Amino acid sequence: MKDYLDHELRALLAETDGVPADFEPEFSTPAQPEHGDLATNAAMQLARHLRRAPRQIAADVVTALQARVDPKRIAAIEVAGPGFINFRFADTYLTDALATLLEAGDDYGRTNVGQGQTALVEYVSANPTGPLTVGHGRNAVLGDTFANLLEWTGYDVTREYYFNDAGRQMRVLGESVRARYLALVDPNLPTKHIGDDTPVEVPQPFPEDGYLGGYISDIAQALFDEHGEALADTDDIAPFKKAAQEAIFAEIEATMRRLGIEMDTYFNEHSLYESNKVWDVLEALRDKGYVYEADGATWFKTTAFGKEQDTVLVKSSGEPTYRLPDIAYHADKCERGYAQMVDIFGADHIATYPDVLKGVEVLGHDPSKIEVVIYQFVTLVRGGQQVKMSTRKATYETLDDLMDEVTPDVTRFFFLMRSPNTHLEFDLDLAKEASDKNPVYYLQYAHARVSSIMRKAEEVGFSFGEAPDLSLLVHESEAALIKELLHFPEILQKASEAKEPHRVANYLRDVAVAFSQFYRDCHIVGEARPLATARMNLAKAAQIVLRNGLTVLGISAPERM
Repeated sequence: MKDYLDHELRALLAETDGVPADFEPEFSTPAQPEHGDLATNAAMQLARHLRRAPRQIAADVVTALQARVDPKRIAAIEVAGPGFINFRFADTYLTDALATLLEAGDDYGRTNVGQGQTALVEYVSANPTGPLTVGHGRNAVLGDTFANLLEWTGYDVTREYYFNDAGRQMRVLGESVRARYLALVDPNLPTKHIGDDTPVEVPQPFPEDGYLGGYISDIAQALFDEHGEALADTDDIAPFKKAAQEAIFAEIEATMRRLGIEMDTYFNEHSLYESNKVWDVLEALRDKGYVYEADGATWFKTTAFGKEQDTVLVKSSGEPTYRLPDIAYHADKCERGYAQMVDIFGADHIATYPDVLKGVEVLGHDPSKIEVVIYQFVTLVRGGQQVKMSTRKATYETLDDLMDEVTPDVTRFFFLMRSPNTHLEFDLDLAKEASDKNPVYYLQYAHARVSSIMRKAEEVGFSFGEAPDLSLLVHESEAALIKELLHFPEILQKASEAKEPHRVANYLRDVAVAFSQFYRDCHIVGEARPLATARMNLAKAAQIVLRNGLTVLGISAPERM
């Protein structure tokens, strides 16, 4: 409807002297139902251009629009307040749109905004040095839901995981496993306790900043079980690093599967070195005049882009900082021809990703195709107090521990309840509560309730094979529910464009509330068959929207609870 009215209003204003050619009318849904179903402030937007009072402009627009719009869609157009134009939908529009919803079924909500275009969403991207943490979990769920939203708006989406299996982190990982392995070979090796809050006993020697989690001991034990003492005399950490990477990646993939996440591609940072892409990019930046040498290091001239200081790309040791391979990786993304690329980063990247985008731009790529979503971190709360999950793996919270406590569905939903750019307090007590206070329970229960209604109706002879007379749905609670359901495609489109999946979560609660009010006010069983059939189909439409919305969020829609 908004698209229809936008088209008609633009066509009208195009014939009006003084209206800018690029004028874009704004529409909104009034907070109070008595003010109509849709409103525009176009008259107030145009007042300075037309040099007339907004209410006079609005009155003229209403008169002209009444002659243009389809009365089967729009029942009334009115001027309100200082110059708002309010629209009231016709009953025939609501029933026709409801019929379209029912016909679309599982595809209702899909749009073709991105049809024919490709998109790449890169998320999780944790190096294989340990299990996924709660922080990684928010990244994973946000990225996966962004990918779902893009698919529902017509894009051909690739989900990508970027990781590094080389570098210092992986070397220290291999050394940590080797130290634990050698302790199994010789239990009499000296040990000492390291760490502040919860000291861990480690064999000597142990690498500086080595990995302390129990999973390191598990990997070492598996190597010892397979090879015995055969690896004890080698200084080569390659077998220890390889075993650690394979074991940890297997666990990471298993954790993601629990969340319903399957990646399409895995991109290894090391491949950028094997192909010489990193050094080719460095030379290309140098040729453009944005790289120079100083103090034994190689610098990116970021002061040319407004930063207070230039940025090191290669340290005096010859080791690149992570910005250089990141620029090479994003250049590779651009060269693959995606129309849209989305990066999911934690708040610790907020000061660094602009350097990467500037590097990509210097290389001749369009940085506007790359959208960076920064998410804030997660705090687990129990009884109003911040807590750490109990885990054998280390002193941090693992994503598996969280899912063990509150289920994958609840984990996903709670990560999506708030805007990515706000800090998230994950209330464990609320997450485990089986009541309407728990938002994911409330939505799943609403879906299950419709299934229960349908089962009971079928027991008394109801069948969806009967063509419903939807014009019988005239109760205000029926109309309110229909109008709420019709917002779904627009909600998905806006959530996709803004990269704000919490809009979908909040909207689904509005649907569940509207359905509850409908079910309270409008009986089904016991009513005359034509009215009962129409109401059963409205209930089915609500279930379709709840199910499709939960599917977008990656959450199950149970038939029974």
